[in-house]
Amino acid sequence: MPPRFYVEAALAADATLELPDTVVRHAQVLRLAPGDAVTLFDGRGGSHPATLVELGKRRAVVQVGPHDAAEAELPFRVTLAQGLAGGDKMDWLIEKAVELGVSAIQPLQAHRSVVRLSGERAAKREAHWQALIAAACEQCGRNRLPALAPVATVEAWLAAPPSAPAGARLLVSPRATASLPTLAAAERAAWLASGVTLLIGPEGGLAPEEEDMALRAGFTAVSLGPRILRTETAGLACLATLNAVLGGF
Repeated sequence: MPPRFYVEAALAADATLELPDTVVRHAQVLRLAPGDAVTLFDGRGGSHPATLVELGKRRAVVQVGPHDAAEAELPFRVTLAQGLAGGDKMDWLIEKAVELGVSAIQPLQAHRSVVRLSGERAAKREAHWQALIAAACEQCGRNRLPALAPVATVEAWLAAPPSAPAGARLLVSPRATASLPTLAAAERAAWLASGVTLLIGPEGGLAPEEEDMALRAGFTAVSLGPRILRTETAGLACLATLNAVLGGF
């Protein structure tokens, strides 16, 4: 398959386009040459085949081909509200969540979060995560970039009214008794129509008061079985389960 590149500029068939610096560097690393085929997408849906017509040290130009409307999205929307994880865990988690089809990502500052982000530091991390999302879409074949919300506290996020129909709201908790796969199978038609929001705590989980607040906000506590999963595993296990039960695979 031709290499895939995300570009922010709106794409149009038959246009000649100068590629951004990040893509130029990537093309050089791949040792591409004029005449090579590439695929471009702008995150708005679909993609365009293109031909590299010029590649220099600081400049690359392509001829854009016709729009291809094919998509690789899930048949349902799923939002991952993830407690901030330490080290490189958050980066890894976001990358893999994109590969598994997440529609939106909400990073959450929880009471037990090891990482503390606010102000300029939060803005830098969000820009870094946005780049990871684009790169993951390039790799896995998605043409629509999942939405990335600004870092928020658990309390502020739960208190804010949803901007869209909430759908199923699930709190993953080791204290829950309802099985996620069983509940997903029973509610399959409803979840396909309305979507799912998953709330995952950081290392150490959500504090009891945060879980109580989520339950009062309409979340249903669900279990992933008798084993205690790490925060970077739990969300991905949920996404894989939803893919299997709701038809994403």
